[in-house]
This record gives sequence, structure tokens and C-alpha cells, in this order.
Amino acid sequence: MYTTKDFDYDLPESLIAQTPLKNRAASRLLVLNRKNHQLTDGHFPDIKNYLKAGDALVVNQTRVIPARIFGTKPDTGGHLEVLLLHNIEGNRWETLVKPARRAKVGTEIVFGYQETLRAEIVEELDHGGRIIEFDYQGVFLEILEELGQMPLPPYIKEKLNDPERYQTVYAKENGSAAAPTAGLHFTDQLLAEIKAMGVEIIPLVLHVGLGTFRPVSVDNIADHKMHSEFYQLSHESAERINQVRQAGGDIYAVGTTTVRTLETIASDHQGEIVPSSGWTDIFITPGYEFKAVDHLITNFHLPQSTLMMLVSAFYDREHILSAYQHAVAEEYRFFSFGDAMLIY
Repeated sequence: MYTTKDFDYDLPESLIAQTPLKNRAASRLLVLNRKNHQLTDGHFPDIKNYLKAGDALVVNQTRVIPARIFGTKPDTGGHLEVLLLHNIEGNRWETLVKPARRAKVGTEIVFGYQETLRAEIVEELDHGGRIIEFDYQGVFLEILEELGQMPLPPYIKEKLNDPERYQTVYAKENGSAAAPTAGLHFTDQLLAEIKAMGVEIIPLVLHVGLGTFRPVSVDNIADHKMHSEFYQLSHESAERINQVRQAGGDIYAVGTTTVRTLETIASDHQGEIVPSSGWTDIFITPGYEFKAVDHLITNFHLPQSTLMMLVSAFYDREHILSAYQHAVAEEYRFFSFGDAMLIY
């Protein structure tokens, strides 16, 4: 069995992209051909050279909410940072709170100059998170828009001037704590050109939460437990995907979140794609047999992460690590605002 260190690689900090490119589609594209094991350097619009009429591009329409909010404890004045992961029910949210040692059950937190948002920590979770119950007047998302910040990953130190650059152009359904970053490279124009080629563009939703970016803290990857994330595939989208598959077209998944959604549904229904919604904690590692996805468009992932394990399962560990060494040598830009990879 693989260990977490088997998915490590050396990355100079200078290659971690701190800001998005002026033009989304100007990103570079590294193509990994699984049949002949060739690597091809190019730019993201080259994706059109691999798509053909009758194929489907499946995209995650989730939209990132301004999920990072900063509050104080009214009794001590101590500062707390709260990251909203997902809405459990009503005004209760699963969150991560920093510093955790100050976030005991019963702790009250107020947010905003006029304390327009108040909260109480009602439960501590096994993974270190907290369940918080909020109290407010008005529309919660509107309050978040006023008080919250876009929850950029900790490796991004630069300020994001335009929050929309951490959203895909097709983002629609509010609910994510992080962007499905493989989709950030698409522009409306590029999508229109792809559609004009006869390629179906089919939406689904997976709200990105702790499951996607939680670090692997165990040596044996089999001991890692993924956190559940909510997904949804409509009747229309399921029907369109099945029509493409039946007609011999290929399924291109835009991002690992799309892969996890489609593979969850296919695994639960003997390889079939059916309308579905629910929670997935699928953990895809080498040895997994893919049932729904033919090709993967993805960004470059953090060392020792579950996403490195997923892309290694889609190709193989040795070729993925070799491709990453090539990307480092060629000075590709890494992570959320970085360049893209097509595993073909």
C-alpha cells in the first residue's frame, strides 16, 4: 500500500501562482498522453485540439461564498477567524475556527462593526471543526457579502483585487468554501467555441468543502478518511451524459470535483449515471477503476494531497510525478491560480 510520502515532490515557492493571469485562457497547458506517455507543452485554448464533436465537457457550477469571516469574543475581546464549510440545517454551519483553543463549546462570537451577525459554538467535531449556530436579521448571504472575504488558500499571500477571478465564469450555485480551480481557465468565448465544435457542456454541482483540501495526516493512505461534500446531478444532465456515452463520445471532467461526483454516482449505480444528489466521501487512490470519466482537465496539486493521489490513480504515480518534474523544470505556475494539465 502507498504511503503519503509516495506522492511528494519538490516545488520551489516561486512557482506558486499568487495572482490570476489577466486573461483566464492565457494559462499554459501540459498534456499527458496515457497511450504513448508523451508530454506536450502548450496553452489552454489548445484543449480544442483534443475535443471532438460528440464529446462532453462536464463542469462544476458551484459558486464560492465569502466564507471567511472575522469576529471577536464579546467577553474577552479575543479575535477569532471562522471559515464556513457547509450549511447543516437552518442557521447551523460546520466551520473551522482559528485559533481552535479559544473556540470552546458555548463560546459566543460577534461579527461586524455593529454586531450584525452573532454566533455560538455548539459542538466540537472529531476533525477539529466546530458547529456554529448563527443569529441575525435579514438574508444570511447578503450579510456574508458585506462581512466576509473570499476564502483563498493559505499559500496565496497576495490580495485578490477582483473576487470574481476566484469564480468560474459558469459559477451559479452558492455553497463552496473553495473554487473548483480547473474551471478558472475557461472564458465565455472559449466555451462558445467549444460548443460550436459540437461538444456538449454539461453542468453538475459539488460544493467544495473540507474533503477537498484537508491535509493527509496519516502515513498509510488507506487510513485517511475523506470528509463528506454535497453533490447534485440533475435529470437533464444525467440524460445528456448518457446520450454522449451511448453515442461513443468521450467524457471530459473539468476538475477533480467533477471526477468525484461522476465516480460517486457510477460507483453507487453499477457504472450507470443517474440523476442523484447527496454526500460523497469518495477517496480515489491508485488501483481505483474509473467508471465514468475518460479524460481529466485539472490544475497542479499540492504535494502529498488527496488530489495528487486522485490524478495518480487516473494515470499512474510514476508518470504523474515525472510530469510534475517536467512542469517544475519548465516553470509552470502551480496551484489555484496556476496553469492546467490535460490527462488525455
